[in-house]
Amino acid sequence: MQTISVHGAVIPTLGFGVFRMSDAEVERVVPAALEAGFRHFDTAQIYQNEAALGRALQAAGARREELFLTTKVWVDNYSRARFAASVDESLDRLKVDQVDLLLLHWPGDKVAIADQVEMLNAVQAAGKTRFIGVSNQNIAQMKETVALSQAPIVTNQVELHPYLDQRALAAAAKSMGLVVSAYYGMADGAVPRDPLLQRIGAKYGKSAAQVALRWLVQQGFVALSKTARPERVAENVAIFDFVLSEDDMAVIGALARPDGRLVNPPGLAPAWDA
Repeated sequence: MQTISVHGAVIPTLGFGVFRMSDAEVERVVPAALEAGFRHFDTAQIYQNEAALGRALQAAGARREELFLTTKVWVDNYSRARFAASVDESLDRLKVDQVDLLLLHWPGDKVAIADQVEMLNAVQAAGKTRFIGVSNQNIAQMKETVALSQAPIVTNQVELHPYLDQRALAAAAKSMGLVVSAYYGMADGAVPRDPLLQRIGAKYGKSAAQVALRWLVQQGFVALSKTARPERVAENVAIFDFVLSEDDMAVIGALARPDGRLVNPPGLAPAWDA
């Protein structure tokens, strides 16, 4: 598995996400993910499957030192009374003493970024996470977070797929020393069905889904893949044995469209840059 190094964090380029998976699905697919080579697992408090992931990893005999675990603090816990306590609860559910990466899940509109960053830094200083980052922040919020944080911010995890142009945010993140982590890479099922991506994949003996994941990692992003079907896990990880041509990379990037954003919850999402 390839990795990306940023501020001392060595992050596997391809992660396995468990968004919208039931406990049973998580416990069924995680052993297959480990067998296929996945070591980076991404969950969140709001997914309500941290405990299932912790059980699955423990039952499979995964070695903690080989794993890179990411979870995210939900906005309802952005208070001095709840933030650190909620992280403790996440650690208990995951059956670990600390996670590798802890993210602020959404900026929201009720708690100032400065307060969010202060609480995030405090739990890192307490040893509950090795590294910290954010998710779903726009460029201005990233800049504010980086300026206010005592510890390095290693990533901004955002929606990113061929139909959404995130070039401005990616360039801003790079200039600030952040890695962009991409979620929703399959665009809620649109990518595997895309005829153009299927045609490009055929040239390389790959599926449209593999092409999209390769497109992400080839740009230097961390890509989060997902499947609840153990038989599909090996396909997701098999993206490091081919390289998309510059022309194909450009053609895929040209699929972006103004209505490409799929995840935009009111009260949680910021004013997007594009």
